[in-house]
Amino acid sequence: MARNTSIPADTSAPPITALLARFTATHPSRGWSDAVEREAQRTFYNWLGCAIGAARHEAAEAAVAAVQVLQPAPQATVLGRNERVDIASAALVNGISSHTFDFDDTHLKTIIHPAGPVASAVLALAEKNGQGGRAVLDALVLGIDVACRVGNTMYPDHYDRGWHITGSTGMLGAAAGCARLLGLDAHRTAMALGIAASQPVGVREQFGTMTKPFHPGGAARAGLMSALLAQAGFTASPRALEAPRGFVQVVSDKRAWHEVTDELGERFEISFNSYKPFACGIVIHPSIDAATQLRERGVTPGQVERIELRVHSLVLELTGKREPRDGLQGKFSVYHGVAAGLVYGRAGEDEFSDAVVNDPAMVALRARVQATVDDSIDEEAVHMTAVLKDGARIEVRVDHAIGSLQRPLSDAQLQAKFESLVTPVLGAARAAEITAACGRIAGLADMRQLTALCRPGA
Repeated sequence: MARNTSIPADTSAPPITALLARFTATHPSRGWSDAVEREAQRTFYNWLGCAIGAARHEAAEAAVAAVQVLQPAPQATVLGRNERVDIASAALVNGISSHTFDFDDTHLKTIIHPAGPVASAVLALAEKNGQGGRAVLDALVLGIDVACRVGNTMYPDHYDRGWHITGSTGMLGAAAGCARLLGLDAHRTAMALGIAASQPVGVREQFGTMTKPFHPGGAARAGLMSALLAQAGFTASPRALEAPRGFVQVVSDKRAWHEVTDELGERFEISFNSYKPFACGIVIHPSIDAATQLRERGVTPGQVERIELRVHSLVLELTGKREPRDGLQGKFSVYHGVAAGLVYGRAGEDEFSDAVVNDPAMVALRARVQATVDDSIDEEAVHMTAVLKDGARIEVRVDHAIGSLQRPLSDAQLQAKFESLVTPVLGAARAAEITAACGRIAGLADMRQLTALCRPGA
């Protein structure tokens, strides 16, 4: 028996699978502005630092142990570690580690973290094939464009249903990027996208656990395998994205097809990428920014009677954990973020360690943070009031946090972030070498020149 649906199927959708495939396969190398090229380099550099930084995290340790059960061939580097594994496993593990600290890039229009799935897949493939930096940057820009354009088409409905949009669009970006590296024609690229469309990864219930960073890793592996299958002649529906029972219409009631087609090949979504200064969910960043401003104005935890926040409802929906029990849960607690900002003046990975989250002083300060929903306030904003024990009230309003498109991290700030992540794993000298190599990435003839630097024993 046929069942009714709330939104009728759209039988007149444009052929976005074919359009995106042709775009991916035929767009000229370096066919964009200097500004887009700069963001591609910054995106890769930021992703690499995040992946190396978490190389020794227990999530990375578990992932490496799991893939080694498969006895993988040593085809590609696990960043920040001495192990080399097959390219699918490298895509998985590097995707996991790049998102473990929740410190990676964010396409703010959709809250997609686009580099994790795409860069993890294309670097593994490029390393195996000995391809150069120019090809990797091309694949990164085009793969991110595919993922984010499809995300634009569905957001926020798809996200509000509970999908983790980084994983559930990332497999498309990874498939596109790898198809580009493999030199697939438009038809086989469409097949790669079609295969990937049957593999969306991730639901938001997993936030605060190791399975959240699994999502970009799983998407990277799925996209890579989709491209390899298509290269070998495996087939899929040529309308896998737009058909009435295709990916977009199955997982979303919003179907803004023009988001795929508008200015395709002229406007690149990587231009709207941002880089986190704080190692946690993006919606906490305005509150941390405000708390650090309180600290800069001389407010100390001992003076505080309470801190009042007015935030958009999404902030508490995503990061409303009042009593986080470990570092991963702390990344989804606006209360802990505020406490970290006030106590430390920063919120890097150290401030989200298990020890800091469970520090009695931090627990006590979190209890004095009160958050109220006010949907007249934008998702990117916060209104904070510190009520002091002497009765004084100090207000801070943040409309756009540091790291946003309106207040982007400078190259120097991005380098400082990279060094803070990589130095504990590989040492300061190696971090400097990797920075220099990333600065000339477009001219690298073989990406193995870079990945060799990313192994401790190299």
